[in-house]
This record gives sequence, C-alpha cells and structure tokens, in this order.
Amino acid sequence: MSEGIAALRIRRVVTTRAGGASKPPFDSFNLGGHVGDDPKAVAANRDRLATELGLRPDRLAWMEQIHGRTATIVDGTEPGQAEATDALVTARRGLAVIALVADCVPVLLGDPEAGVVAAVHAGRVGARAGVIPSALKAMVSLGAEPGRMEALLGPAVCGQCYEVPPEMAADVEKHLPGSACDSRTGTSALDLKAGLWGQLADYGVGKIGVDPRCTVEDTTLFSHRRQAPTGRIAAITWIEE
Repeated sequence: MSEGIAALRIRRVVTTRAGGASKPPFDSFNLGGHVGDDPKAVAANRDRLATELGLRPDRLAWMEQIHGRTATIVDGTEPGQAEATDALVTARRGLAVIALVADCVPVLLGDPEAGVVAAVHAGRVGARAGVIPSALKAMVSLGAEPGRMEALLGPAVCGQCYEVPPEMAADVEKHLPGSACDSRTGTSALDLKAGLWGQLADYGVGKIGVDPRCTVEDTTLFSHRRQAPTGRIAAITWIEE
C-alpha cells in the first residue's frame, strides 16, 4: 500500500436460499427476477436483502446477465438495472454491485486502496469469452491495480459435478487453461473455479480466495443443474461509506 493512503473497507456477502418469500421451486430467498418466480416475492426478497445489508434498495445495482464478456461501470445514478452485461464495476462508495448465480461462478473483486469493486457473473460461456479480463480492464480504468486487488470466487458447481462433452471441455481449456478435469465418475468435466483462479493469478491479482461450496452438492444453495427451474443466490460487494 502506498504511504499515507488508508485502505477502504470492502464488504462481501454471499446469500443462501433460506429466509425469503418465494414459494417452491424458488424457495425461498430467490433474488433472480428472470427465472419465473412471482415478481412480488422477488421484490420482497430484494427489499429484505437491502435491509439486511444496511443499504437502501436504490443502492443495490443489478444487471441483466447474458453469459457474455461485457463489463459495465456504474455509479448509482442509472435509472434501472444494467442491461446486457455480466460484470458491474464501481468506484462509488455505498453502492453494492451484485452477481446472481445458480451454478455459475460469482467473482467479487476489489482494490481497497483505489476504492474500486466489481461483481462478475462467470459461467462457462462468459468465462471462456473473457469476462474476467473485461472486468479487470474496467477496474484499472478507474484507478485500480491488479497487484492490490482481492478476489473471491464464490460457490459454484464443482469439477466433480460439472460433466460436459469432451469437445466442450477441450474448447474451454483452450481459452481458460486449468479448467478441464475429470468428474466424480471419470467423465470429462470442467472446474471453472480452477481455471478462473489461474487466470486471475496470471493477471497479477494480489489475493485470491475460493469459497469451496459446490452449488449442486450444497442444498442450502440454488443449483440449476440439480433442480430446474430454481432461484438464484447473490454475491454482493461494496465499499463502505
């Protein structure tokens, strides 16, 4: 850390499926508004999330995730959710950026010296396409530096549970080295957390943490592979004011 510069406090939260208003199969703390759940239940859940975080509902930044590589910088003045993007980046204190998942990898990034954070939705397609490099580039444009960044890879489907065709595993491995693996039964599989960890390290990210939970195995979390339709958990990060 540069001399004389105090680190800001960055908060990170990952929700579970418990404690909300949604009914099966979205029971009960579903935060995804695009999965077929009752919009009133989703709104109630999002209001409760804001209350639990100690933030106003308008200080939660949501996005329309499309499994791409677009990263969008937000400052809290936007009239609605960010559209057609898979990463939200901000330098605005007290503005929480959110990624919604139910097997994909949520990645929370932050530079406590620059005061820049990002929430990234990194599924197979987006991870392969380079959503993490896009998020890092956007953070750097706001003054962040990879060596000062901290990353958390949130709960997602693990390599032992994520069976895919061999050609798919080979294709993702080509673009995201370290992802290809064997499933529990010995078939071709993907470990996106491993691939993303390697990518973040290659970009020089200073600290990388991994939540070991598998969304398929842990029934306190939503999993599209285990049960579809289903809800979405949220990975949230913000800079305290």
